[in-house]
Parts: sequence; C-alpha cells; structure tokens
Amino acid sequence: MKTVVVSGGTDGIGRGIASALLRRGDTVVVIGRDERKGQAFLDEARRLGAPASFLRADLSLVAENDKVVARVEAEHPVVDVLVLCARHFRSTRAVTPEGFEYNFALLYLSRFLLSHGLADRLTASTRTPVVANVGGPGGDLGEFRWDDYDHVRDYSGVGAMMHAGGLANDMLGAAFAQAHDAIRYLLINPGPTASSFAGEYDAATLGHIEMMKRFGKPVEQAAARVLEHIDHPPAAPLSAFSDSGPISLAHRNFAGEPARRLHELTLRALSR
Repeated sequence: MKTVVVSGGTDGIGRGIASALLRRGDTVVVIGRDERKGQAFLDEARRLGAPASFLRADLSLVAENDKVVARVEAEHPVVDVLVLCARHFRSTRAVTPEGFEYNFALLYLSRFLLSHGLADRLTASTRTPVVANVGGPGGDLGEFRWDDYDHVRDYSGVGAMMHAGGLANDMLGAAFAQAHDAIRYLLINPGPTASSFAGEYDAATLGHIEMMKRFGKPVEQAAARVLEHIDHPPAAPLSAFSDSGPISLAHRNFAGEPARRLHELTLRALSR
C-alpha cells in the first residue's frame, strides 16, 4: 500500500481522489482548511478501516505550507504520491497577510512549497514516486506576466487563476523535473467537472459555474482519470495531460529557461 498526501483533499476532485485511495487501503494524508470537512473524511476512513490523517492548514499562507511539510516529514519517512488539488476562486483581487496575491499564493506558491518540500520523502519511495499537479496545464495560455505576476494591474479572477494555476504550474513542473528527475511530475487538467467550485464569484462568473456544475463530468470520473495517470506514470520526468489525452511539451512555457527564471523569481519572492 502507498502513502499519499492530497492537498485540497477534503472537497471536490481532491476528496474524490482521497476517498478512492481510502477504499484501496492506502495511507492517506489530506490537507484542508475546513475542520468539519476534515472530520467527515476521517469518519469515512474509520468506517473503511483505512489509515488516514487530516492536517488543517490555510495553504494560501507560506508559513502554513512549511508547517505541513514539517508535519508530514515527522510522521512519514516515505511519501509515494503527492496530489495537489487545493483551489479557491476569487472574482476580486485579494492579498494574503504575507503580502502575496491570493491566486499566486494558493495555486502556485503552495504547490511549489509542497512539491519541493516533500521531494526528499518522495525520493525515498521504493516505488515510482509521483507528484500529480491537478489544475489547468496546456502551455498555450499566453505570456507570463513577469513584471506583474501578482496581478496588480487589470485583475480578473479567471485570468489570475489561469496565470497562476496554469502558466506558473507548467513552469513549476518543468523546473521540478530538472531538479528531481527520479520523481514523475504529472500536470493534469481533468477538464470540466461538476465539482464544488469553492470560491467567491461575481454574478457573471457564477452563471458559468452553474453551467459547469450542471454539465461537467462527475467528480468520481475525474478522480478516476487522475488516479489512472498516477498508477501508470510515463517514464519521462515531466508529463502533461488534458481529459482528452497527452499534452505536448513543445511549448516554450515547458522549456528550461522560463522554468528556471520563474524558479529564481519564486525564491526571491519567498525570501522577502
């Protein structure tokens, strides 16, 4: 059985993945900020007799990501799989108490910190270790806003989400694969899914979300597709998938130089 850490594992696709892993008998560590949802997950694990734990954390905060990494390291000498699912939409721009734009903090910085922070535990796996970054990869999402990565200008919720959750994570995957080629890093776009869509929406965006809830695939189906990729990862250090199949890594956002540039920018931002 595997040890799997799932960020955003108390709701939506993350919860679907965590529940499926419990039924397999894997050891599942879920991270979320809602104590009630965390307890519901633990209750499910207890009914199934599966080993599980819940770490309460606000992953938009760097300090709480650091605490999560330290806690996982203290309790688990090996992590076989890290699944990154935490998402929360904001139609209006918000800044965290640490000074980061919220989307950049939650959708990118958290995934950066958890990926690199748990790399040693993943490398210790006797299986093929996997990081599954579940979001919106695709490469051709426009140019990264190097001079305005935290969207001070011309903020839009959808734009900021795609910028941090798509472009930045494409480059995160490329940089991580360069640094840790023994770990399989999977960028997975599950496609339209009738998830919970946690967030704060304006009226126009909410209408679109209601359509997604009505016509999107069931969470269980999206979770099953993600698990299929995790169970059968390609041999390459980095791979990307949409719900229709593999995504080419030929786009410049997967290239070495932009990935290294964002990695360095991230380290400078965190050091402040």
